[in-house]
Amino acid sequence: MADPAEVLGDLRAEGEALDDLVARIAPERWATPTPAPGWTIAHQIAHLAWTDDCAVRSTEGAEAFQPLLDKGLAAPDSFVDEGAALGAALPPPELLARWRAGRERVGRALAGQPEGVRLPWYGPPMSVASMATGRLMETWAHGQDVADALGVTREPTARLRHVARIGARARNYAYAVRGLTPPAEEFRVELTAPDGDVWSYGPPGAVQRVTGPALDFCLLVTQRAHRSEVAVTAEGPDAEHWLDIAQAFAGPAGAGREPGGSRREPGGPGGPVQPPVEPGREPGRSDR
Repeated sequence: MADPAEVLGDLRAEGEALDDLVARIAPERWATPTPAPGWTIAHQIAHLAWTDDCAVRSTEGAEAFQPLLDKGLAAPDSFVDEGAALGAALPPPELLARWRAGRERVGRALAGQPEGVRLPWYGPPMSVASMATGRLMETWAHGQDVADALGVTREPTARLRHVARIGARARNYAYAVRGLTPPAEEFRVELTAPDGDVWSYGPPGAVQRVTGPALDFCLLVTQRAHRSEVAVTAEGPDAEHWLDIAQAFAGPAGAGREPGGSRREPGGPGGPVQPPVEPGREPGRSDR
């Protein structure tokens, strides 16, 4: 189980890294299209601000969160886009200030939760560590969309371990969400971290294996890169198939990106898959 304080620290750092990227661009560049069809840089930041607000509301209890859940269930195909569009309509300085304030509220709210609390979300309740991990994954993935739009190459950090862990643990979910039966045997996943260390998941003696750079694996499981564009390899037919359908986010199966960068399908409120303890399925599409 991840240490909530550690994840919250990494979440803060991930937000600051993206903040540094967008704070330096001219206001007119916030209208730059990103790989998500119909979404500009402003939409990406607005989505993060909106989901941060949702996360804060979740810390206020199930009754306070219920209206948000009702809205999502009433319009599963549009409520995420609507939330992003509202924020994207704000002047960039105002949107940036809103996102910054929301990040601070999330950090304070999650840090102040009692041990063992379960927070309501668009699916089964989540622990504080899981909620923080989901916010980190979303920040990193949407930050990648922003970086791609700006033509910026980001240096990978050790914070990717949170995204990689979700991606590895979400193996069976990728099958289940497509109506497929997961393989009976576990895989071994060995990823080369940015510092050269190896992050490993699954039994060491597993016959079927997945290996490659942690960054490439994270891009693949968040569907920020096409499989043909990453150096992730599989040994075994089941592992080979998994890499074609892998997703770290909860929600219906995502279509992923086409080679060259554009994603075919928009997404949803975002959140980690937590099998087998926290399936965490959300309404809407969560591959944005």
